[in-house]
Amino acid sequence: MGVEIIFKIAAIGILTAVVTQILKQTGKDEIGTLATLAGLVIVLVMVLSLIGDLFGTIKTMFDFG
Repeated sequence: MGVEIIFKIAAIGILTAVVTQILKQTGKDEIGTLATLAGLVIVLVMVLSLIGDLFGTIKTMFDFG
């Protein structure tokens, strides 16, 4: 689970950057901004699930529940 999550986040970032640049060149700056925000939300959801897993692991490791 270690390296592949970094590759997934990098792929989302590259894809978002390409889509944003294409949309800005066609004159649709607002949609490009929305595409960037969508990519950011997707990455944040991925990171939040990892943080939830981390807290679950810490909880079981120290036997808090």
